[in-house]
Amino acid sequence: MGGVIAEFDLPAEEFALSETLVAHDDAEFEVERVVAHTDRAMPFVWVRADDTEAAAVEETLRGDSTVESVDLLTDLGEERLYRMEWVAHVETLVHVLVEEDGTVLAASGSGRNDAWHLRVLFPEHEAISRTNAFCEDHGLTIDLRRVYQLDDGRKGRFGLTDDQQSTLVAAFEHGFYEVPRSTSMEELATELDVSHQALSERFRRAHGSLVENAIIIGDEGGAGGERE
Repeated sequence: MGGVIAEFDLPAEEFALSETLVAHDDAEFEVERVVAHTDRAMPFVWVRADDTEAAAVEETLRGDSTVESVDLLTDLGEERLYRMEWVAHVETLVHVLVEEDGTVLAASGSGRNDAWHLRVLFPEHEAISRTNAFCEDHGLTIDLRRVYQLDDGRKGRFGLTDDQQSTLVAAFEHGFYEVPRSTSMEELATELDVSHQALSERFRRAHGSLVENAIIIGDEGGAGGERE
């Protein structure tokens, strides 16, 4: 599947749960999915907070002016899943994404940053430009961090190329990550028919992509360059 992925930040005060994010610095919010219901969007949101703070976070959520309704679906202690309805002005971004055939791959909010980070798949670059222009016209501050082709050898998740992913899978299957290791770098290079140097470089790039896309992005936004 082709397409273009855009990663961007949005101030919490211009989007959802603004008061909750400001009030709870250590809480983390992750949109599980968004379900269309008539003309409204109903997001399912995971909230992560310490056991001692979870009840306070929920109380703030229920009083947040960007939220019309909140239903607790799952309580796992430090993680709770809610179904919400956001007020109309918050859904402005959601509706333009629908109009541009955008698919939200990830959306996370952090109280530490008072911001949301979104990763969205668009069908073409022009759709990103139109979305950005629409947001500017409607008072939304989009900080575009990264744009890259989905079909340029990347995977849709964690920013790994096909070669990087197959290398990590082979390394795992051959016990390279076990303690002690069941195979050496030299043996793995022979198995994959690449040089020791090429394998070493591929590992570094793959591990860097994993750290950047699985750990950093969604926390601080991540703004690194593409890797091949």
